[in-house]
Amino acid sequence: MYLKYILIFLSGVIIVTGQSYEDKRCKCVCPSPAAVLNNTAGSDRRLYIANVPPNKCNCDGVILPRVGADIKGREQEFCPRCECKYENRNTTIIKVVVIIVIWVIMLLVVYMGFLICLDPLINKRAKASYQEHTNEDDESTVGGPSQPMGARGNVLNRVTHQQDKWKRQVREQRRNIYDRHTMLN
Repeated sequence: MYLKYILIFLSGVIIVTGQSYEDKRCKCVCPSPAAVLNNTAGSDRRLYIANVPPNKCNCDGVILPRVGADIKGREQEFCPRCECKYENRNTTIIKVVVIIVIWVIMLLVVYMGFLICLDPLINKRAKASYQEHTNEDDESTVGGPSQPMGARGNVLNRVTHQQDKWKRQVREQRRNIYDRHTMLN
């Protein structure tokens, strides 16, 4: 069962590492060439991305090679309206952080499964060592000589005793309210 999830995870890591992402790029946002040619103040903006060195991250290095024919002769009017930014990011760190987050989530899921499997074992042992008392108000019998005096067993017995006592009280209250239509004092 876990082998299937591990294989899915590993194939996802291989696919992510197999992709080619650019760590350095130049991103320019400009108006559309039609807005410059028609002298309209439209809000239509276009995004141009190129992999160029930082000194070529400008209108001449990124935009004009792509739209030079469209705005021939009007470059001085078009280029000042463009905003170019050189971006540098480290995709390796991003991948490592994502893998760490996925591993933490997987560890938490495994821990939750461990606790779910462990819960019935603890409750079974606690109920096997517990002997029901006839007098619910007598708190001195919880740590009496018939039960183990180890600190762990004593605390566990107290907790399960209080839990069972509370469950019995709730059952009694429900019975009185729904069956007998009376309230407990």
